[in-house]
Amino acid sequence: MELPTLTADLAAQVAQSADVTQQAAASYELQAERDAAAAKAAKQAEADLAEAKKKAEEEKKKAEEAARKAAAERASRTAERATLSASADTGSSDSSGSSLGSSSSSATGSAAAVISFVQSQVGDAYVSGGTGPNSWDCSGLVQAAFKQVGVDLPRVSQAQSTAGTQVGLGNLQPGDILYWGGAGSAYHVGVYVGDGMFVGAQNPSTGVVLKPLSYDPPSGAVRVL
Repeated sequence: MELPTLTADLAAQVAQSADVTQQAAASYELQAERDAAAAKAAKQAEADLAEAKKKAEEEKKKAEEAARKAAAERASRTAERATLSASADTGSSDSSGSSLGSSSSSATGSAAAVISFVQSQVGDAYVSGGTGPNSWDCSGLVQAAFKQVGVDLPRVSQAQSTAGTQVGLGNLQPGDILYWGGAGSAYHVGVYVGDGMFVGAQNPSTGVVLKPLSYDPPSGAVRVL
């Protein structure tokens, strides 16, 4: 009579043991999945960190390169201005044989101040709409130069080309405003500094330059001083 009872108990114990084994297997499987997920996350984090370091290094190199270029541009501008100043002091000649030094010394008063201002900007950048202090367009430079001596010129080249008395190109004086195009419709302006030379904010490639009139012959000139 006791045999069926023992058999039933044994069956129950076997079933319970199977359940425990199954639960343990499930627990081990879950832990394995968690470990795998953690390892994957750690690997991804390491990859992200490496990528971030790489990008930071690239940005650092770009910043250093930009700084080097800016320093080189400043050095070039300083050297160009120093050369201009030395040329003015020694009266060295340009390609047409005229003296750069006398172009400044022949001007007096307000004209000399205007010429000194534009010559000090030689080497600055050309930027459309630029009004200084380190980048200019043609009329912005001319307007700023004459503002130094209390002359309030219009902002644009078209109006500046009619702002004073028209003078012939054979009768230029230092400080005259040169223009290219028609009077009232000029597309470019500069300042005559004497001895066949002018200063102007030419274009993005050249920036502000000191050049002989033969470099870019003007159409006309006006005198406001």
